Amino acid sequence: MQAPETRTRLQNGLALAAVAAGLDQTSKWAIMHILDLRTLRRVEILPFLDFAFIWNYGISYGLFSSGHDAARWLLIGLTLAVTGYLTRAMMTTHGSLTRLGYGLSIGGALGNLADRIIHGAVVDFVSLHYAGYYWYVFNLADIWISLGVVFLFLGFCRELEPEAPPE
Repeated sequence: MQAPETRTRLQNGLALAAVAAGLDQTSKWAIMHILDLRTLRRVEILPFLDFAFIWNYGISYGLFSSGHDAARWLLIGLTLAVTGYLTRAMMTTHGSLTRLGYGLSIGGALGNLADRIIHGAVVDFVSLHYAGYYWYVFNLADIWISLGVVFLFLGFCRELEPEAPPE
């Protein structure tokens, strides 16, 4: 049986993950169905920002993208395993920054997982560029995962700080 505080930490973190995944899925739905970026392919938003629709069959930067069904299911299994591990780790943390990091990372992973299950690939659409140099195309889930890693790092650093001795 879980202690009430552990249950509350888990519920709060999973609620954040659900909101993050929901926002990611909503943005992808809007890109595909309202903006119809699947047809338009690219829309300039700002001089350094385009929405450019791509299917990502791999992971970050398109790594491990084979397009084979076995690779898809391997990535789904890997995502589920990592998400389970992060959820378990979130239950044991006491730091709010660390919990925020876990929640965002789990939410991002779940957003991309939903794409893999529904579409067979992840919908990426944010394209940053400057002076002819383009960064890889990403989505809101990738932002959540990246922010989650930053918050995890900051939270771990805070947890490692020695406590001030009592006076």
